Amino acid sequence: MGKRRTIHDPIHGGITLDGVFLELMDRHEMQRLRSIRQLGMGSYVFPGANHTRFEHSLGVYHLSKRMAHALGLDETDTTEVAAAALLHDVCHPPFSHTTEDLLEGVLGSDHMESAVKLINGEIEHCRERDMDILGDVPPISKVLSDAGISPERVCELIALPKSRRDGQGSILDVGADRQAFFKTKDYAHQIIHGPVDADQMDYLMRDAHYTGVTLGAVDIERLMSQMCVGNNRLVLRKGGIYAAEGLMVSRALMYSSVYYHKTVRIAELMLTKAANMSGLDFSDIHLMDDCEFMARLVRCESPAASRLVRSLMHRRFYKNAYVRYSVDMDENELAQFVKYSDKANKAALEAEIAARAGVEEHAVVVDIPSKGALLSAARVGKTDVSIIDDDGRIKSITRYSPLAKSLQNRDVFDWVISVSAEARHRAEVAEAAAKVLALDDADGG
Repeated sequence: MGKRRTIHDPIHGGITLDGVFLELMDRHEMQRLRSIRQLGMGSYVFPGANHTRFEHSLGVYHLSKRMAHALGLDETDTTEVAAAALLHDVCHPPFSHTTEDLLEGVLGSDHMESAVKLINGEIEHCRERDMDILGDVPPISKVLSDAGISPERVCELIALPKSRRDGQGSILDVGADRQAFFKTKDYAHQIIHGPVDADQMDYLMRDAHYTGVTLGAVDIERLMSQMCVGNNRLVLRKGGIYAAEGLMVSRALMYSSVYYHKTVRIAELMLTKAANMSGLDFSDIHLMDDCEFMARLVRCESPAASRLVRSLMHRRFYKNAYVRYSVDMDENELAQFVKYSDKANKAALEAEIAARAGVEEHAVVVDIPSKGALLSAARVGKTDVSIIDDDGRIKSITRYSPLAKSLQNRDVFDWVISVSAEARHRAEVAEAAAKVLALDDADGG
């Protein structure tokens, strides 16, 4: 019998790894995740939220194996799914989703697509300074191949088209075009990226535990017992409807109270603005951790960028100065703000508001949802769950659950645009933002 190790996890209890999974866990690429906070800047608002992408990856690995067994997958499918689950976040940049745009700007791919590049050895796996220690380490793909696991299949399980993802990386829909993308064994993909997937279950439970925000419940045991395969997809029997509702409620409330918490959003904007103003080379961002990222910004040559980061470190957050809410706007008005979802246009708006307020540009940050979110009113509950009845017919959970249908119509956020500023300039920025955006509305009309 090969070497085996049991890791004690506060969410799932004992997580057992053996064979190639032990080797993968101990890889330096995975160990970097010990220094990447799962909730990015969330710990500045929720002091207990210092959990990392490393422990989350172990949790997803654990749940994916349980799901594979619940669905009756064979050994090959199970090992491929487990490997994808363990490695799915291996290329997350510092502070997780906060710096995703920087990663995409450098590598031309998000953290999932970048993970595929890292696994296949297409991008650097370590720094020049560590070549004496890690220079002879083969790419992850070779480790997988040597263990009889298909690297191609693992990478296919990890990567997803961008149009299918939400802010946390979860899949948004299960339409016919998705079925066309995944040629076979769609249920295996849905263990990693699906309406009831291992990634989502772990981050909801783990984030709730460490933030102390216990809203909604995720009944893993019930969900596992009601899973099966129908029409090549992961579906739930009718006995799993209540558990699915609990997961959807938990997800909706966690987005509102944690992931889109206004102070967390401001902290994220301050960090990304500092990075964009720093003039630093982030070509190695996939090798950096949270501490190194912050340290580089503190020492950068841009006084404004350094000030922003040091303000964050001392919890001197910017304050909301101006907010427009979706409930107060019609579709035509919403459309006027779409152009600001573009990075360049948003930066220009920040500069214009700062100039009109008579403050330095770095003193203003604008938060606005993505273009897709504004135009399609993206919903946190849009992820659908398929229910199979006793006769083998598969229907959406909304056919059985008014609660699920209600959650699909629940907005992820209630604001359209938010302008924040240094506390000392709050009044001037509020007045300037109101004038600039009022003028823009008039021009647009």
